[in-house]
Amino acid sequence: MNNLWGDSLSGFWSAWIIVITLGSIGIAFWLLYANRKTDKTPDAEGNVETTGHAADGIEEYDNPLPRWWLQLYIGTIVFSLGYLVLYPGLGNFAGVLGWTQEGQWEEEVARAEERFTPIFAQYEEVPIPELAEDDEAMQVAERIYLNNCAVCHGSNAKGGYGFPNLTDDDWLYGGEPENILTTLHQGRNGLMPSWQQLGSENIENVTQHVLALSDLEHDADRAERGAATFASVCAACHMPDGTGNQALGAPNLTNDIWLYQAPGQSVADSVRQTLRNGRNGHMPAQAAYIGEERVHLVAAYVYSLRFED
Repeated sequence: MNNLWGDSLSGFWSAWIIVITLGSIGIAFWLLYANRKTDKTPDAEGNVETTGHAADGIEEYDNPLPRWWLQLYIGTIVFSLGYLVLYPGLGNFAGVLGWTQEGQWEEEVARAEERFTPIFAQYEEVPIPELAEDDEAMQVAERIYLNNCAVCHGSNAKGGYGFPNLTDDDWLYGGEPENILTTLHQGRNGLMPSWQQLGSENIENVTQHVLALSDLEHDADRAERGAATFASVCAACHMPDGTGNQALGAPNLTNDIWLYQAPGQSVADSVRQTLRNGRNGHMPAQAAYIGEERVHLVAAYVYSLRFED
């Protein structure tokens, strides 16, 4: 109840829930009690009148409830009342056991921390390149990755639209252990501003120049005209030769790897969209969520991905 309604309910709503809950149980018991027997008695041959209900030639006889069924139903009512005495379920009444889902979660987390923290601490002392070669450690790290990172980067770590592929050698901020640790500890915020002010002609020229940087099919005349614009507005981040700048997280534009190319979208359309609208990328810091020692393991796992066949 606390998760749904806050720390506690007002007196009215607490009473309302208690009345509805106990009233429902009471009505169920009354229906059970009222139908425990019938006033019809069998005739001399043991036949009983029907209720008048029939379906597909099958008639419903006016017999009392089977005793086993009645006892089972009474058992469920007794169980429900006992449960509501022991556990929370009646408004603000916490139950005589004082159980809460938050308390149980905290106990389970505490047990897990007590069991696994020493193991993680041992792994944290191992340098990342060495740890990346430990198969047992990487099995543990993979589970942490799948629970916390796969939702964005994919279970195969190959990323998706707007989420980097972690299995290749194209790293926005560098793929060395210290770079990966910084990303996991501090997060990353990438910003590509919109260049609408360039006008449609210049945007198209720069698009063709970017295509030329990756040796993709392009309009040579427009690419040549776009080179000057690229040098004045893009080179500060992406470098004059378009190879990018890992200090800024500016992508390499010469390797035909495109973070924001949607399925079925051409590279040219993706580049045009980026120039017109800009891009915003956010990688949240993970240390606060998974703990420092797990960050070290995940960093080693990510580092190991590039060496897989």
